[in-house]
Amino acid sequence: MSLTGTPFLCTLIALSVAALVLPLVLWSRVRGPRVLRTTARALMLLFAQRTAVALVFTLVNNANLYGNWADLLGTGDHVQQAANLGADGTGGIAFKRLPKVRQTFESATGPGMSAAGGVRVTQLRGRVSGVNAEVYVWLPPQYREPAYRHHRFPVVELLPGYPGSAKAWFGSLHAHEQLEPLMRDGRVAPFILVAPRTNLLAAKDTGCANVPGTVNADTWLSIDVPKMVTDNFRAQSAPRGWAVAGYSAGAHCAARLAVAHPDRYRAAVSLSGYNDPIGERDSLTAQSPALRSANNPLLMLRRSPVPPRIALYLSGRPHDGYEDAVALEQAAEAPTTVHVVHIPKSAGGHTMALWRPQVVPVFGWLTQEMGVGPVRAGRAVPPRSPSTAGATPAELASGTASRAGAVRRR
Repeated sequence: MSLTGTPFLCTLIALSVAALVLPLVLWSRVRGPRVLRTTARALMLLFAQRTAVALVFTLVNNANLYGNWADLLGTGDHVQQAANLGADGTGGIAFKRLPKVRQTFESATGPGMSAAGGVRVTQLRGRVSGVNAEVYVWLPPQYREPAYRHHRFPVVELLPGYPGSAKAWFGSLHAHEQLEPLMRDGRVAPFILVAPRTNLLAAKDTGCANVPGTVNADTWLSIDVPKMVTDNFRAQSAPRGWAVAGYSAGAHCAARLAVAHPDRYRAAVSLSGYNDPIGERDSLTAQSPALRSANNPLLMLRRSPVPPRIALYLSGRPHDGYEDAVALEQAAEAPTTVHVVHIPKSAGGHTMALWRPQVVPVFGWLTQEMGVGPVRAGRAVPPRSPSTAGATPAELASGTASRAGAVRRR
């Protein structure tokens, strides 16, 4: 039974009701010696307590903190091999020479997965990275329309935090539900949304990096997943048509991947991210000074012999991503561009409620920054101003406010 599935939730609800009713009905009817009566009543109370805790945890977890039982129990391992693939993570293999990757997809299950046309999932065996894990794909409304049968669509890879499930962008942030109507009426470009698994090792954050002998997470995200997408869907080629976005640990990953691979990504979005990998103490890249330095996007940007041609969207609250964003902005040199959004502390904590209202402004920025305006009848048209998608003024303020009421931009 799936951890995030409706059957499991319904079972827990039924057990919780039973746990509440049992003491009311049986408390005074228990017979036998005093020790037996006390034990029976204690067991009923314990049963009620445990089912209540399990129900609350499941309701919270349906925001896709953990995608399955293996993630919850810390037994999941999706790495089959982790060879040393070199500095560029390719192992000397030319991307264009890799054989075609043909995948079968099925409808994804869980909260939000069937909304806005439905999310599909496939199990991908990464030929270069040695990772074997699931990838979720959502196609924009235009994708299936005859007028767009020859159109190639831009792609955004969506990365969750740690611990977290690739489903979270759909199940909790409702990215596809927010964006689908805006794509239909031409206010946001029709992006293909791709959410690959990032929790690849038991109880460890990979930092989306390659650590020889342990994991090749960078290659999984920047080589194997894009190869699969371009081989199975009408996707634009990299880097022009590709972006990566994440929140929390996924935000760190997004900035790191874009800075490391301007030949694979045109833009990156970081929501409440950090630069130093020590921001997530369970990260593999936080385990030594050398790894921390090699995987810090700020230091990577400073060390780059040529400023990368990428655009960065960085948002954060004070002491929760904002200072790191400003540091990247100050280190950037043309043609690197940085767009910093200050979010006040009053907007809330480091939660989905903080990031959910930022989805629409982020994709409005991506539409304009990547030069992939909305399309109608298979032709690109200039994008309109980003929509509020029905968000309240308070939600918009929490997602896009700056100190002076305006967005900082470099």
